[in-house]
Amino acid sequence: MLICEILQQSTAVLATAGVDTPALDAELLLGHCLGMSRTELTLNAKDVVPDTLFLQFQTFLNRRTEREPLAYILGVQEFWSLDFVVTPDVLIPRPETEQLLEKVIAFYSDEQVGDGLLVDLCCGSGAIAVVLAKELQRKVIAIDISFEALLVAKTNCEKHGVSHLVSLLQANLLSALPFISNIACVVSNPPYVSRQEMASYMQPEVLNYEPHLALDGGQNGLELIERIQKQLLSRLIPNGHLFMEIGTEQAQALCNLFTRKETPKQSFSDVSVQKDYAGHDRIFHAKMNSQTL
Repeated sequence: MLICEILQQSTAVLATAGVDTPALDAELLLGHCLGMSRTELTLNAKDVVPDTLFLQFQTFLNRRTEREPLAYILGVQEFWSLDFVVTPDVLIPRPETEQLLEKVIAFYSDEQVGDGLLVDLCCGSGAIAVVLAKELQRKVIAIDISFEALLVAKTNCEKHGVSHLVSLLQANLLSALPFISNIACVVSNPPYVSRQEMASYMQPEVLNYEPHLALDGGQNGLELIERIQKQLLSRLIPNGHLFMEIGTEQAQALCNLFTRKETPKQSFSDVSVQKDYAGHDRIFHAKMNSQTL
């Protein structure tokens, strides 16, 4: 079959399966099999596809019709204009998280930040840690409870040449770091999806394929965030910062949580929420009280 014929037929198949971007996905899958860009597919539209490559494409197409995420089929996802290895052991990096990183990098450019630890909490694929290490040229501790996720993060650190800057640590949140540790900044995309959202609103690509360990924030979506807040009170240095991706309906609850006074010296002095480009509450920022513990 010709490239143009395959693309026409596979686009129709993916559309019938309910895929949001059938033409784009068909092009990316076929281009991956042929080693061609989307532009090259257009320029070579009348070329015949060899049988062996067509069979490989059919396998990929069948997986996509079952709503397996494109990134898992291709084994890679673009993020921050870099290609990151992804497997079903990690969440697929999303554009909203790029905005989180933009906020953190701008903060480090504008503020005099000391030598305290920079932590990527719930690091998953390592996308946040890799970008922070590359852009800031600072050491980053990347923490995740999943050993399998850390293996993916290790691959991405090696792929992007930041293994000397990123230390990987398997731990349940900040439990492996000592009390009153030297943490200056925590950046996190934690599990924040509520059980109701997981049951009712998620696309099949997310619900059936992405790791629930990295999604499930408990009954109200805040269970892990509440634990993070408690752990930060004894580990974040005075004037230390938390930058965190949150759910669109969680801003007020988190502002209430982080402005609650534990003790006069164990509290956050100010909090703020920034909207994403779609106008949804997305980036939470909290600053630790300036008093010492």
